[in-house]
Amino acid sequence: MDKLEERMIEWGEALLSVHLPRWEELPELDLYMDQVITLVDQYLSPIIIQPEKNARLTPSMVNNYVKKEMIPPPVRKRYNRKHVAFLIAITLLKQVLTISEIKNGILFQGKAIGIRNAYNAYCEIQEKAIHQVCLQATKQTYEEQVRVIPIEYLAAHSASKAFANKLLAEKMIELETDYLKKGVRK
Repeated sequence: MDKLEERMIEWGEALLSVHLPRWEELPELDLYMDQVITLVDQYLSPIIIQPEKNARLTPSMVNNYVKKEMIPPPVRKRYNRKHVAFLIAITLLKQVLTISEIKNGILFQGKAIGIRNAYNAYCEIQEKAIHQVCLQATKQTYEEQVRVIPIEYLAAHSASKAFANKLLAEKMIELETDYLKKGVRK
């Protein structure tokens, strides 16, 4: 096995255990902006490959999301569990969807099944999509179950798969670039 393949397998194995916090795991305490940004960064750092390209959450982004009514305004400059959940989902989804598409999807999901259920379902769907690309990266076989996806989850499934495939493509390109620059296979 060459270095390129070893590094891809190593990356895939590391991400096989990726976990997005469920609603119940998010802090119950209200947080200030800098705490929210730190927390979201901690949750998502394992799956953001190129932070310089795939911008992490910033205070100006949070303020823009409030202005665009994607998230509710903070209460006395404090953010709650709902804010953190929205920000995790938005940060991942903006890698593959436009801001207006994300807003419409969040509004729809919230009305269809409730914010808590929509967030937890999204986390589960996203983890499964990441798990599938990790199996590809580690050269493991898997059977993708072909099943009917309920219409209210179709956008979330598609966006999650798109994000996971983008994650895999970006990692492979990063490794290939290293190979071209340094001759990693040696």
